Amino acid sequence: MLHARKTLVTAVTFIAICYSVAPLTAQKDPDVGGSPMYATKNIVQNAVNSKDHTTLVAAVKAAGLVDTLQGAGPFTVFAPVNAAFEKLPAGTVDTLLKPENKDQLVKVLTYHVIAGKVSSSDLVKMIKDGGGKAELTTVEGGKITASISDGKVILTDEKGGTATVTIADVFQSNGVIHVVDSVLLPN
Repeated sequence: MLHARKTLVTAVTFIAICYSVAPLTAQKDPDVGGSPMYATKNIVQNAVNSKDHTTLVAAVKAAGLVDTLQGAGPFTVFAPVNAAFEKLPAGTVDTLLKPENKDQLVKVLTYHVIAGKVSSSDLVKMIKDGGGKAELTTVEGGKITASISDGKVILTDEKGGTATVTIADVFQSNGVIHVVDSVLLPN
């Protein structure tokens, strides 16, 4: 009886977590930055149409990552909006976009990419299975820790900075984008 009750409580807790992140559920061709994101297009083809991701697109081009992110993947991209880049110290973006800082820019951008396609429901399950946290290895080689707070997925970088997923499950032909409100920084 006690085991059955624990199982029921665990199931109800998991369902409550899933419903608490209900705003993160997928919708057909969601709008991001005022433009529909088509599941039939790749990450770059969609990102260039989002007015909220012009800084990210410029950075991807400067880093020479366009061909990579147009590749077969699949990739999971935590895509910072323009306002996220504006939170960085003054001059940071301009400095990163300089050709001589390409290696550093690539490191920052690939820190926002996970190999494979991780939907929000996959991520919530990973967090639950991890006892409230999931450690994600980025393409850059660093770690991001995912957790849930107030029904939202929170990502914590290696320096202790955090980003909140504001739009999840923007499915692409070669992966998925989760829009975030801050830039994550590797060590």
